[in-house]
Amino acid sequence: MNQNKTNQETVLVVGASGTVGSELVRLLKADGAIVRTTTSREPKDAASVKVNLATGEGVSKAFEGVDKAFLLSPPGYADQHAILSPLVQEAKRRGLKKVVLMTAMGVNANDANPFRRAELELEKSGLKYAIVRPNWFLQNFHTFWIQGIKEQGKILLPAGKAKVGFIDARDIAAVIAKLLMTSKFDNQAFDLTGPESLDHAQVAGAISAATGKKISYQEISVEDFRSGLIGAGLPKDYAEVLVTIMGFLREGYNAAVTSSVQDITGRAPRSLGAYAVDYQAQWQ
Repeated sequence: MNQNKTNQETVLVVGASGTVGSELVRLLKADGAIVRTTTSREPKDAASVKVNLATGEGVSKAFEGVDKAFLLSPPGYADQHAILSPLVQEAKRRGLKKVVLMTAMGVNANDANPFRRAELELEKSGLKYAIVRPNWFLQNFHTFWIQGIKEQGKILLPAGKAKVGFIDARDIAAVIAKLLMTSKFDNQAFDLTGPESLDHAQVAGAISAATGKKISYQEISVEDFRSGLIGAGLPKDYAEVLVTIMGFLREGYNAAVTSSVQDITGRAPRSLGAYAVDYQAQWQ
């Protein structure tokens, strides 16, 4: 804990109520930082600022008095560059000490990708930065994909038999916290994965073992996946983004395993089994 209050840094966390952001806020506070958060609703306290990322309303206010920032594009936006660019530009205008940006694994394969355009903008900003590109979150299995598991006992996805280096979002947050609070890894980008590459049948097996319920993986068609997303209320353009990246997954692009979590945090990333045990109540 930082006992020297005069040296406390203020860190802006965009998307603080999300899966990664909420854990990041907890870790930063434990490390002695003052945390400023953004919210799309009316703020509950002075540490939070209402921001509309689609229009830019509130962005300038959110950055007032901030030393460092964590930026991400929340789910639902097909053009992540349009969301992230104003945040990068405001950080540059304010001369922040450090910016950490979260995108997604594989976006650096194509400079026209909206996420990659935001990365390049940050890299050329003159600011100290770090970029994290996580693989698919294990937490998706008790959030986005939970309906099929609870109602039918099935993970229903068009994922084929492809293996994925699934990562626990708590490890992503731990990496980001370390990158924000230290300068050792400045001006680098990191692909973040869990400790092993697994297919969805193996995930189903781990959830079965943790819950005592019979969970299986069933491959569905891309058309059923798309209609399910739209039926759940996702915008059509964002549903297409998910269909596209699920296609990359199915073709094996997410199978890699990296040492980045260990290298940055000094400890191994959490396993699938540990995740399933920790969240078993979510599937009951």
